[in-house]
Amino acid sequence: MDFTGTHLLADLFECDHLADEARIEAALRASVVASGATLLALHVHGFGTDQGVTGVALLAESHISIHSWPERGYAAVDMFLCGQKHDLDAGLRALSTALNARRVEERRFARGFGVVPPIAV
Repeated sequence: MDFTGTHLLADLFECDHLADEARIEAALRASVVASGATLLALHVHGFGTDQGVTGVALLAESHISIHSWPERGYAAVDMFLCGQKHDLDAGLRALSTALNARRVEERRFARGFGVVPPIAV
């Protein structure tokens, strides 16, 4: 049985700094380091004063992304890391700590089970 990776979806509630592009970028970078992933590129986009921020860290192992709603104190996080050596818990903890999340709900999905390897010709 093949294993491709783990996909973690998290909801962060009662957060701070959700309109701060620099803070979100720093949170993403901290998450990448804590999870043991390899950063290829990072892009953060703010939607204006006191508006939300979208950020994505493109990884050799896949991605970490965040979308924030400062008016609700809420952020949606998506982490997908291939392989079994990465620490998703540490990555999520780094991101949620940087944003002072007071409550975190998460769901995890194993991805790639049963993927059939290519047939050699």
